[in-house]
Amino acid sequence: MAFDRDRSHVIRIRNELDNPMTVSAHGEGEAFCCASCAAPPILPRAVGWLQGITLAWMTLECAGSLYAAAQAHSVALMAFGSDSLVELLSAVVVLLQFLPRFPLRKTHAERAAAILLFALAVVVVCIAALHYHAPVEASPLGIAVTALALVAMPVLAWLKRGQAHRMNNRALAADAAQSATCAYLAAVTLTGLAAYSIWRIAWVDTAAALVAVPILVIEGRRTWRGESCGCCASS
Repeated sequence: MAFDRDRSHVIRIRNELDNPMTVSAHGEGEAFCCASCAAPPILPRAVGWLQGITLAWMTLECAGSLYAAAQAHSVALMAFGSDSLVELLSAVVVLLQFLPRFPLRKTHAERAAAILLFALAVVVVCIAALHYHAPVEASPLGIAVTALALVAMPVLAWLKRGQAHRMNNRALAADAAQSATCAYLAAVTLTGLAAYSIWRIAWVDTAAALVAVPILVIEGRRTWRGESCGCCASS
């Protein structure tokens, strides 16, 4: 029996030496499998369009709201502009997952999105504390920007949330949460700006900025824990 096993082993080695293409094909197959596993995920066209629209809109929104905030000395508009900047960075984080030369793991993207949410909450509180007694002026530009955001952001948040569920991508879900937060903050800011324009109550502007802080912290914690996607499966 031992002689037969040795003989079959020798025959198999001779066959491999006579057919080197078999060994080469096997090695190439393993290399292809490893390369496929290591390759970054493919960017869906719908996600690419959504993130491209987000980048373009957030750039304009950030510039317009920060300019209006500087002109009107508005804490709420400053917080809203900071939110636009953070959401711009969040959209970039989502896209980095799909770049071949800069692959970003989903876990890292989720943590980065959560940190951006926490950073926004800190920025809002700091700005509100530093400019509590600063004089505020009416801002037609700020009202226009926040009104447009109040229309556009819920649609973007809904579309992103749908794609996040299909892909089980929590970083995109966190970005959808930031779009929803942007809409909420736009509503709060618009209310504060309109109230100040009508009644000239100075503290309404600061209150409008601080109202958004709890939802930012809650969404940041959910994103950090991987709960924003609403899926039980971990990726």
